[in-house]
Amino acid sequence: MSKHVFVIVTALSTCLFAGPSFAEGDAMAGQAKSALCAGCHGADGNSAITMNPKLAGQNASYLVKQLNDYKSGARVNATMAAMAAGLSDEDIADIAAWYSSQQPTLLGASPESLELGASLYRGGNKELSVAACSACHSPSGKGNGPAGFPALGGQHPEYTLLQLKAFRSGERANDSSAMMRTIVERLTDSELEALASYVSGLH
Repeated sequence: MSKHVFVIVTALSTCLFAGPSFAEGDAMAGQAKSALCAGCHGADGNSAITMNPKLAGQNASYLVKQLNDYKSGARVNATMAAMAAGLSDEDIADIAAWYSSQQPTLLGASPESLELGASLYRGGNKELSVAACSACHSPSGKGNGPAGFPALGGQHPEYTLLQLKAFRSGERANDSSAMMRTIVERLTDSELEALASYVSGLH
């Protein structure tokens, strides 16, 4: 077994069998608490600005982790760090519950890169020991809530591509056991673009 495959398998096992625990929030309370978030992410979590992620339908456990990572500095973003700084654990759980209860608007993948995106997402790249994205994010792109893997379906491709490149460069490093950095470090720009486009059409 190659080093890269071992790292991926180990990380998968850790997340699948020892997923993050968090207190379930109150979605109705979260709706009121998300008022400041709406300016960038939309009232229901469907952001109109492509560089701002859609939060609607996102797994609550993932949202909780990201807000805590912004708060601690594990994920670096000055705007989000300021937004998360004053949130209590209850606030974070409530906001996550609200957005996870909403329905994401659907997008469509680009026909030009559909075949490449589908191949990478569903089958990975065996020559480079790159695991299939669907193993963690599910064939439908809904992710894996108990394991803390985010939903990708319907996400703005521009935002997804930005995050994939951030993982590849190491600019973003809050992935468990460097899982995402290990997977994308050998993928080209065109492959990342195809993936970002493909997942935007999943549902």
